[in-house]
Amino acid sequence: MKATWNGAVIAQSPDTVVVEGNHYFPADSVNPAYLRPSATHTTCPWKGEASYHTLVVNGQENPDAAWYYPTPKDAARQIAGRVAFWKGVQVSED
Repeated sequence: MKATWNGAVIAQSPDTVVVEGNHYFPADSVNPAYLRPSATHTTCPWKGEASYHTLVVNGQENPDAAWYYPTPKDAARQIAGRVAFWKGVQVSED
């Protein structure tokens, strides 16, 4: 699977975990050059607190387009150390 936005491959891995229709990529498969930390946090009742990154590609920003759970609850432990995308990021097969 690969995640692309604004012409750049943000993440690529054959090992994703799908939860609620979202592919969670291993953190080490995500290109850190495209990520900027965000102050945004949200809470899911069964996954825990999510943190976000803004994507920056070719001078364009996509605020809070990547998210992860630093310490997911037990019910979501399979997404620990993984990152998912939305807001126009295309996730497709390689």
